[in-house]
Amino acid sequence: MDNDFFSNKKFLFDLWASSYDWLFPSVFYQAVQKRLLEYVDLPERSSNVLDIGCGTGRLLERLATQFPELRGTGLDLSTNMLRMARLSNRHHPRLIFIEGKAESLPFANGQFDAVFSTISFLHYLEPQQVISEIARVLSPGGRFYLVDITSNKEVEPQLLPISPRGIRLYSPNQRQLLGSSAGLLCLSHHYLLGFVLLTIFAKP
Repeated sequence: MDNDFFSNKKFLFDLWASSYDWLFPSVFYQAVQKRLLEYVDLPERSSNVLDIGCGTGRLLERLATQFPELRGTGLDLSTNMLRMARLSNRHHPRLIFIEGKAESLPFANGQFDAVFSTISFLHYLEPQQVISEIARVLSPGGRFYLVDITSNKEVEPQLLPISPRGIRLYSPNQRQLLGSSAGLLCLSHHYLLGFVLLTIFAKP
């Protein structure tokens, strides 16, 4: 994996961190998160969830409020994003935030009941590696909630050159193929806002 890629992405998000929650994209993401919560299905017992590319931790804060016994871990590449997440964490110690890469998750097999990726999957250069790692850390019966802008191109992911190495958009069918290659079953697709698509996977 190209270390320059990670350094450039980290630098970009570190710069945004202090003002991120006031920027237009964040307002848009928060509207998406509200709609996502309508589809989240977690065990009645205390759930352990992971949010990869968690940014300033807004999604985990919403989940912890909606599910009072939930425990959550936020993982992000950006030190400054994580600092902002920790500063605004109203649910400590139920929520924790750690620095790491989605391509090599620092967690045990089957550790989480659910994994979330919200407008972050489009950044990954090795999507199959990421989704394989997600499948590894999911417990049997666990859910993976993939929320991202979708594409209507079926031959290959749509590449948009708007950040270091660009971003990649996947069609519903491409998402399903990525999941099945990692042993995940695609349960459903739901449009949340415009071209933002939620795909729900289950680990058998």
